[in-house]
Amino acid sequence: MTESGYGEIEGESWFIVLVPAGTPGEIIALLHRDIARIMTLPDMKERLAVLGYEPVVSTPQECAARIRMEGVRWAKVIHDAGIKAQ
Repeated sequence: MTESGYGEIEGESWFIVLVPAGTPGEIIALLHRDIARIMTLPDMKERLAVLGYEPVVSTPQECAARIRMEGVRWAKVIHDAGIKAQ
C-alpha cells in the first residue's frame, strides 16, 4: 500500500471457508476439524510456504470475530477516504 500512497494502511490476505447460515453445528465442526488437520500436514505447509503463505488455523468463532472486526476496520477506511460506489 505504501507504493500507492497509502503507507498508513496495513492489509493482509486471508482465506476462509464459509458455509450457508443455518448449517448444523456438527457439520461445521467436522469441516473445521478436517480442514485444520489438512492445514497442519507438512506437505501442505511446504506447498503454501513456496507460495509465500503461512497457514493459520482459527476456530469458527475466531473467524466470525475477524470478519466483524475487518468489516468495521474497512468501513472506516472507506468512510475516511470518501469512497463511494458508482
